[in-house]
Amino acid sequence: MGNSFGKIFNITTFGESHGKAIGVVIDGCPAGIDFDEAYIQSELDRRKPGQSKITTQRKESDTFQVLSGVFEGKTTGTPLAILIPNEDQRSKDYSHIAEKFRPSHADYTYELKYGVRDYRGGGRSSARETAARVAAGAVAKLFLKTKGIDIKAYVSQVGDIRVDPDYTSLDLSTIEDNIVRCPDAGIAEKMIERIDEVRKSRDTIGGVVSCVIHGVPVGLGAPVFDRLHADLGKGMLSINAVKGFEYGSGFEGIAMLGSEHNDAFISDGSKVITRTNHSGGIQGGISNGMDIYFRVAFKPVATIMQDQDSVDAHGNAVTVSGKGRHDPCVVPRAVPIVEAMSALVIADHYLRNLTVKA
Repeated sequence: MGNSFGKIFNITTFGESHGKAIGVVIDGCPAGIDFDEAYIQSELDRRKPGQSKITTQRKESDTFQVLSGVFEGKTTGTPLAILIPNEDQRSKDYSHIAEKFRPSHADYTYELKYGVRDYRGGGRSSARETAARVAAGAVAKLFLKTKGIDIKAYVSQVGDIRVDPDYTSLDLSTIEDNIVRCPDAGIAEKMIERIDEVRKSRDTIGGVVSCVIHGVPVGLGAPVFDRLHADLGKGMLSINAVKGFEYGSGFEGIAMLGSEHNDAFISDGSKVITRTNHSGGIQGGISNGMDIYFRVAFKPVATIMQDQDSVDAHGNAVTVSGKGRHDPCVVPRAVPIVEAMSALVIADHYLRNLTVKA
């Protein structure tokens, strides 16, 4: 029913935006991983609402509870269940849209598909669900850390304001130094000003999150339908508000000649690397040992604090008025979500690769 992700390192999320709680069951996590609760909480804190003036002011601590799968600080290899209670629901903020379809939301499609929908904050279609993914992704990161694999995402564009597209020119250790999570302080300030302007005008704006995965060994991914970049794309496109995914040279690569785009192999001591990395660390759907890098495009948040024309469940013309607490730009809080989905994909493929070589 579309609530699970991954083949070996598998997750199933549950819960709605205004229900009692959201959560995730992780199956296939290897036993013996140090379960660092403080780290997992820190990852949830990066995603939680109410962080700054440029995010939604809903107040959720996102304090998680472990229900199973951990004993004496280590994973047991059995299903690992994490629960995150909802604390700050204001369901009355949504009573005005109980029968109205909000433009560019899931209201209409959910209503037609299921014949019923939870209109309180979008129910299951709400980005609130992504907190469960971040918790699962943090566990995947703990596993990948033992394999020397590191994942860093950052905001590379807000509207038409963007940083240098070459991630190697940026200091990725500074991503958390500002509220927009951009590793260029000067550009970050411009992004923050732009988001705040849009917020004050009761509108929203989109942006791009870039991600770099370092330390991935050669061999993850498989032909032809389980290509590594295809699963990364699926993971990213499953995130709320995502409208595009490109890896490596992406769409810019079409302007290059083959002689310019090809990544020449060279020897680097005991291993083979490529002189350039237009392939984005993946060739033939399989990781080649170079950095994997990609970009994820997020649309402007669909809920705006302005009146919009629409129809109701009976086909009558209506006006939808924006209410509630919403992000003027989703990308600052999307950074840990992109990292989480990346970690889930890489962890799953890492474990799949072990079975190939067994």
